[in-house]
Amino acid sequence: MLPKTIFITGANSGFGFAIASAAVQMGHKVIGTVRSESARVVLVEALPEACPVLCDVTDFERLPQVVRQAEEEHGPVEVLINNAGYGHEGIIEESSIEEMRRQFDVNVFGAVAVAKAFLPRFRERRRGFIVNVTSMGGMITMPGIGYYCGSKFALQGISEVMRSEMAPFGVHVTTLCPGSFRTDWAGRSMVRTDRSIADYDALFNPVREARQAVSGKQLGNPDKLAVAVLDLIESDNPPPQLLLGSDAFKHVSDRIERLQQELEAWKSVTLSTDG
Repeated sequence: MLPKTIFITGANSGFGFAIASAAVQMGHKVIGTVRSESARVVLVEALPEACPVLCDVTDFERLPQVVRQAEEEHGPVEVLINNAGYGHEGIIEESSIEEMRRQFDVNVFGAVAVAKAFLPRFRERRRGFIVNVTSMGGMITMPGIGYYCGSKFALQGISEVMRSEMAPFGVHVTTLCPGSFRTDWAGRSMVRTDRSIADYDALFNPVREARQAVSGKQLGNPDKLAVAVLDLIESDNPPPQLLLGSDAFKHVSDRIERLQQELEAWKSVTLSTDG
């Protein structure tokens, strides 16, 4: 395995930090973005081998400059781990459009903008690897995280198109679809809309309580995810998406089975519209 230069967004916590730590231990050079000076200090203290970069992924116009400067200082980036994002929890009727806009700004527009800053560089070099971190929530849905699932579904679809468009140039694009892992996603990193409509109590209150109860105790191990990601970027034939976690495998498999049943149940109506 040859050392690579890896650009990781949201490198100071969660999956980003786990991947950055594992990458450094394996001899890779890590350029990690953080949103604030305090986060930069945290990353430097916890992982002094990493090269921190102050960058908000929603500062769309500045991103090409950030990428250009990173490559001028550290050399060509070979792998982008598009990890920065957060979770929003809230019933759709109770959640504001502004909350949805912010969720999509970070999880979709930010991720795409970072990727677009690298696309011409990877295309011209005829090599590169983009890992867009989505979620099992980009392939299934659950009550109470509609905005989050919507953002991850969007990034999932865009990533598949990006994969097709970049394949002729030797550039790989894979979405990473984790299940529940022991990160801060369901804890301090999640934005929660206040409850306001009692009609949803029976549906959603147990879901919210269960999610909070298992926060920090999930089956998924971020360090093992990091190892899987570093194995992934060594592949010459990576998959369009990589599910990680037994819960992700189960939930997505169940969804595919239900979808097949729905297709068969309504097949006659589907075919009746031809001609």
